[in-house]
Amino acid sequence: MSDQTSPPGSITTIYTLVRGEDWRAAEAVGEYRGSADDMRDGFLHFSTAAQVRASAARHRAGELDLFLVEVDVAALGDALRWEPAASGSRPGLFPHLYGPLPLGAVRGATQLRLNPDGTHAFPIWIA
Repeated sequence: MSDQTSPPGSITTIYTLVRGEDWRAAEAVGEYRGSADDMRDGFLHFSTAAQVRASAARHRAGELDLFLVEVDVAALGDALRWEPAASGSRPGLFPHLYGPLPLGAVRGATQLRLNPDGTHAFPIWIA
């Protein structure tokens, strides 16, 4: 599997979707260590602004108490790699963080509400 350490194009911000209980635990210890899926895969899953809506629909559909966490790419260093989706089912490269997410790299966390159709209501600044 090929990977790269530099973000494609001019991407400076990436996103992860974190369950409320996990986010509150991260705030208490100063870093986010990942979900059960992250631990299974050996890295934290992130998306670009163009990918995050599809990721939410695919992996977090209908979940309440979910946070959209906005992260500064430059603050993650060499622990961040850009790789294809493990299943190969989605085109493009996805950001994967090999290590915990330090909260100092977080630009913001927005709690997402659900639309009546069960999809998440994203802030207008997400593509």
